[in-house]
Amino acid sequence: MNERKTLEERAQMSDIDRLRHSCAHVMATAILRIWPDAQFAYGPPVENGFYYDFDMKHRITPDDFEKIEAEMKKISKENQKFQWKGVSREEAIELAKSGRLGGLTERPGNPSVFKLDLLEKIPEGEQISTFQNGEFIDLCAGPHVGYSGKCKYVKLMSVSSSFYLGDETKPQLQRLYGTAFPTKEELDAYLTQLEEAKKRDHRKLGRELGLFAIDEQVGQGLILWMPKGAIVRQELQNFIGEELRKQGYSQVFTPHIGKLELYKTSGHFPYYKESQFSPVIDNGDLEKCAEAGCSCAEVMARVEAVSAKMRQQINERTGVESIAEDRVMKDEDLIDGFLLKPMNCPHHIRIYAQTPKSYRDLPVRLAEFGTVYRWEQTGELGGLTRVRGFTQDDAHLFCTEDQVEAEIMGCLSLVKIVLTTLGMDNYRVRVGLRDPDSNKYTGSAESWDKAENACRKATSTLGVAFTEEPGEAAFYGPKIDFVVKDVIGREWQLGTVQVDYNNPVRFDLSYTGADNAKHRPVMIHRAPFGSMERFTGVLIEHFAGAFPTWLAPEQVRVLTISEKADDFARTVLAQLNEAGLRATFDDASEKIGAKIRNAQLDKVPYMLVIGQKEAEANSVAVRHNKRGDLGVKPVADFLSEIAAEVKERRL
Repeated sequence: MNERKTLEERAQMSDIDRLRHSCAHVMATAILRIWPDAQFAYGPPVENGFYYDFDMKHRITPDDFEKIEAEMKKISKENQKFQWKGVSREEAIELAKSGRLGGLTERPGNPSVFKLDLLEKIPEGEQISTFQNGEFIDLCAGPHVGYSGKCKYVKLMSVSSSFYLGDETKPQLQRLYGTAFPTKEELDAYLTQLEEAKKRDHRKLGRELGLFAIDEQVGQGLILWMPKGAIVRQELQNFIGEELRKQGYSQVFTPHIGKLELYKTSGHFPYYKESQFSPVIDNGDLEKCAEAGCSCAEVMARVEAVSAKMRQQINERTGVESIAEDRVMKDEDLIDGFLLKPMNCPHHIRIYAQTPKSYRDLPVRLAEFGTVYRWEQTGELGGLTRVRGFTQDDAHLFCTEDQVEAEIMGCLSLVKIVLTTLGMDNYRVRVGLRDPDSNKYTGSAESWDKAENACRKATSTLGVAFTEEPGEAAFYGPKIDFVVKDVIGREWQLGTVQVDYNNPVRFDLSYTGADNAKHRPVMIHRAPFGSMERFTGVLIEHFAGAFPTWLAPEQVRVLTISEKADDFARTVLAQLNEAGLRATFDDASEKIGAKIRNAQLDKVPYMLVIGQKEAEANSVAVRHNKRGDLGVKPVADFLSEIAAEVKERRL
C-alpha cells in the first residue's frame, strides 16, 4: 500500500488498526490467488474496518464474498509471517515493472501500473518500505501483526466503485470493504449491531411510517416533512419552546436570504464559501452587464472582483487585529448580491443592533427555529442526517462578560433537560478549542483565552467527564458539544454551545455600562437539538420508529372485534380527540389479529380493543406496542392515565 508514514505515526497505530491493516494484505493475497490479473492500488484501515482499491476484468459482487473469505481463511491457517524489507527506488521500480509488486508472481507484460505511479511520487534516494506475507509483496509502511494466523475473524462487507487517488479524471477501480476483530465474539457483536442498525435505519423507517420524503423533483438533500413527521417535529418544538419561555428567551423570525455583505462581515461567507449555495446576483447588476454587452466571463470577473476598500473599512471599524489574517472581503466581492442563509447568527445580531442597549437590558436571549442552507456534495447526503436545507433550534445570547459563565451554564442545563427527557443519558462532553498551529481563527488571542476559560469553567459544573479537543473550535470561538451514544452504541454529535467574542466586534455591537461608557457584549450561540432534521433522524433510530406516546404521530388506535361495537368505538374516539389525543379508528372488515398487527407495524403506542362486552361495560381492552396486554380498563381510567403520561413526557 502507498501510505507513507513516519516511524512515529506507525508506532501510534492502534492494535485494532494494525490487525485490519494486515487483513487488507490477506484479502489482496486471496483475490490474487483467485484472479491473478488484479492490479492493486492501495488500501488502508478505516473506521470499523479496511478496504483495498484494485482493477481487474472480473467485477466483484457479494456472490464472490464467500469464495474470497474461504481463501482468506486458508491464508490465515498458513500463518504467513509479515516481513518488512527496505528497498531502493530502483529495486522497487523493477519489482513493479515485472508485475511482482502487488502481485503473487512475476507477470510479463502486466506491470504494476498503480505502483509505478506511486513510486514516481517518492523522491529519488529515499528508501522504499515493503511488506511481504507468503507470496504477496506490496509497497507498505506498516505496521502489521506478526503472522497472518491472527487474521481469523474477518468479514467482507461491501463492494463499490472508486476513482484512483479520489480523482474523477483517473481510472475507476473496484473497492472491497471488510472488517476484522481480534475475537469471534467481538466480530459477532459488531455484525449483530449492524443488523440492528439496518432495522433502525431512519431512511427505511421514514418511508414505511410516512414521516418524511426526499423527492427528485424537489432536489436531493431537501426534506419534505409528511404529516406524521411534521407532528414529531412540532412536538419537539413545543417541548423546547416551553423550556425557552422558562429561561426568558424571546422568539424572533428572520428571512431565508440576506445580503452577501452581511455574511462577509460575520465571516461565514469567506470561511464556509465552499459549503454554501452560489450567491444570487442583483437583477440590476445583471441588466447593467447585459446593456454593456458583457460576456459571461466578464460578468463573472465583475462578480468575483476584490473589494479592498470595503475590507479596509470593516477592519478600521472593528479595530481588532485578528489571530489569523482577516478573511472578510479578501477573496471575493459581488457587485450587490444575496445569499441563501447559511447561519442565523448574523440576522440575530442585526436584531440586537436595532435599538440601543443598557447593561440593565442584558442578557438578551433571541431564539428562532431558523432554516439555513448548505451546499453538501451529492455523495455525502444521507436521509435526515446530512441535508442541504435544515432548521436549527437556534438561539443567540448577548451578555456582559460577568454574565458569560452563568449564561453558558443555563445553555448546558437546557441541553441536559432535552437529552434526559428523551432517554439519551449516555453521552460525553467535549470542549472544542482552537488549534495553536492553525491560522483559520479570527479574533484576538486575549478574547480566545477568555472564551476558552469560560467554557472550561462552565463545563466542569456538569458533573460529567469532559475532554478538550484542540482544532474543534468554530472559527469565531470555542464550543461545547454533547456527543450522544444511542441504544446500539453509535455516537452522534447533537447539542452545542459556543462562546463568541468576535462577531460583536465585527458588527460593532455595544451596550452602555453602569459607568455610562460603551462596552462590547459577548455572544453565545446555542442549539440543544442542533438541527430538527438530524435530531429527528437520530430519534427515529434511537426509538426504532416506536416513539414515546407524547411524540408519536398516532398515539391511540381504536380497534373493534366486530361491527356491532363500532358505534361505541366512535364514542371512545370522540372522547380521545376531545382530550387532545391523536387517535384513529380502524373500522376495516379484517379480523382483530390483523388489525393489531397493522397497528404494531405502524408503531402506534396504544391499541384499544373493543368487543360487545367492552361496549356494554363502557370499557376498553388496552394493548401497548411494547408492553403487550395491559388488561381491561374503564374508558375514564385510560384517559386519565394516558393524559398524565403525555403531560409528563414519559418514555
